[in-house]
Amino acid sequence: MVRGADFPFHPVRMAKLILHPGKERSVMRRHPWLFEGAVAKLDGRARSGDTVEVLAHDGRSLARAAWSPKSQIRARVWSFDATETIDDAFFKRRVAACVARRTALPELSGQAGLRLIHGESDGLPGVIADRYGDTVVLALTSAGAEKWRSAVVAALVKATGCARVYERSDSDVRGLEGLAPATGVLHGPALDGALVFEEYGLRLEVDVEAGHKTGFYLDQRENRRLCGELAGGRSVLNCFCYTGGFSLQALAGGASDVLSIDSSGPAIAGAQRNLALNTRLDAKRADWLEADVFSALRELRAAGRRFDLIVLDPPKFAPSAAHADRAARAYKDINLLGFRLLNPGGLLMTYSCSGGVGLELFQKIVAGAASDAGADARILKRLSASADHPVGLAFPEGEYLKGLLCQLA
Repeated sequence: MVRGADFPFHPVRMAKLILHPGKERSVMRRHPWLFEGAVAKLDGRARSGDTVEVLAHDGRSLARAAWSPKSQIRARVWSFDATETIDDAFFKRRVAACVARRTALPELSGQAGLRLIHGESDGLPGVIADRYGDTVVLALTSAGAEKWRSAVVAALVKATGCARVYERSDSDVRGLEGLAPATGVLHGPALDGALVFEEYGLRLEVDVEAGHKTGFYLDQRENRRLCGELAGGRSVLNCFCYTGGFSLQALAGGASDVLSIDSSGPAIAGAQRNLALNTRLDAKRADWLEADVFSALRELRAAGRRFDLIVLDPPKFAPSAAHADRAARAYKDINLLGFRLLNPGGLLMTYSCSGGVGLELFQKIVAGAASDAGADARILKRLSASADHPVGLAFPEGEYLKGLLCQLA
């Protein structure tokens, strides 16, 4: 028998990602992305998702990052401490810190539906984790996150004590990383029927297997609550209603009537199931319409309908800045129709979740829509994602959801 000592272990040398002159500035400002054009060369071998040491052109060590050879974002920084080891213990610490930050915020206390990890803004690029009761739904969207799947799952189970982790890594973004879709149970028992959780007194069903994103839009939690607070005695129109979160809060808040529109039949069916889960709500005050929202709004205007509160929460029109012009036309059209359907003194809650459309541009679009509608309107409040969706100061790209609460004169 040959003794193991005859074959001493030689650790694999970590590859070094060397930047072009001047490209170290973004890393020094703690921005987590390194694009293809910033990379001078990779010294050494690295597979997709492997950890590399990031060096300035003069050899200064800057960070540890995950290598992604098939993406325009060639590396995503795990740690700006260039000496930190990226291992299972690293993810245990990071995940525990994410959970602890949520626990410490009074606004999030007791929430059964909660985002636990918000990617780059939580120091875990490509990792999204949402909790619905005792189930955590995990989405891994980057090569580095894919590499450390097992460590992330173990850390989530340790930090939360959850009964189940279900993976929903099936977004289009994975294709840009050269990754195939991946879904299914990663920890715990298989799903047994629909998940139901409670949000501000309302019971809501979550389709974690086939619903949008991780099954629900937790980022709009506080805005849904605000909608309920504003809805008392008002006639409400909820556009792109999905599974009815805004609609149910409006009903709970005492709306006189609520019309909800979505182009998806399954989404409308889900909204109606959610209404049925909340027997205290008056279903007679709720109407549901499966239709193209743009066409439906034109038909409502032609029919002379008017509303006191309108919610416009459309899907992403601009995934990147390259699509901003086309998206601007769609946002202007939908907001123009919204203003024209409001009663005097009416309220418009309008949103954009397009990363390619910033808040300043979105406000200009809404202002242009109001002008074209002949509407004298003012902004009462700027709206954003809930506190469990933080935005890193060095990562403005994380501020994807923006909204305005406007009122007609």
